Parts: sequence; C-alpha cells; structure tokens
Amino acid sequence: MDIRDFYVSLAPKAALDVLQQHIVQGSISGTIIDVYERVVGEHQVVVCVLEKYYMRTSNRASLTITIDNLENKTKVHAASSGAGSGAIFRFDWGAGGNFVNSVEKALGGYIV
Repeated sequence: MDIRDFYVSLAPKAALDVLQQHIVQGSISGTIIDVYERVVGEHQVVVCVLEKYYMRTSNRASLTITIDNLENKTKVHAASSGAGSGAIFRFDWGAGGNFVNSVEKALGGYIV
C-alpha cells in the first residue's frame, strides 16, 4: 500500500473537484466508486474512493482520498490498495504508487 499526506491551499471540496477532473476525466479507466461529505460548522471532511484498471498488472487498483480542514488548513491523505498481484507478496509493478502519485500531481500547484 502506498500512502501520502500533504496540505493544500484549497478548500476540501475544491481539492476534490481538481482531483476528480484530473484522475477521472483525465483517465480512460478511472471511476469514482463513492464520495462521502460531512460539514460541521466551518469544518468539512470529504472521503472519495476511486478505482482504476492497470494493464501492466491486469488488476484494478483502489484509491481512498480523505480531505479535511479540521486543523483550519486543508489536509489530503491518499492511500492506494488492491494493485498487487499474488496472494502473498502483493507485487504491483508500481501501479499503487502511480495511482497515489496522481493525487500529488493533480494538486501539485496547491501544495503548501
């Protein structure tokens, strides 16, 4: 599993919009499985689960992204899974890292 944490200068919903445009609309096989949003006062939490097919692993990878502003700044947490092949070693030929890196690439101009 590949995991990334970083902060961005966008509101959670705006960060999600950027990610959806980059990962889903900019991809042939990227799909949104679910989006869950909670707003309490000025604080917002958004959880998005995406899935993408990788030819090199002949497998679908899952990406879970949590975006919140609970610390009065927007934090992005992204974790990929399911990209591996094999019951024991989960060797994924870099598909999981590629998927989670796409989050940093999409939000690169907003990372603080």
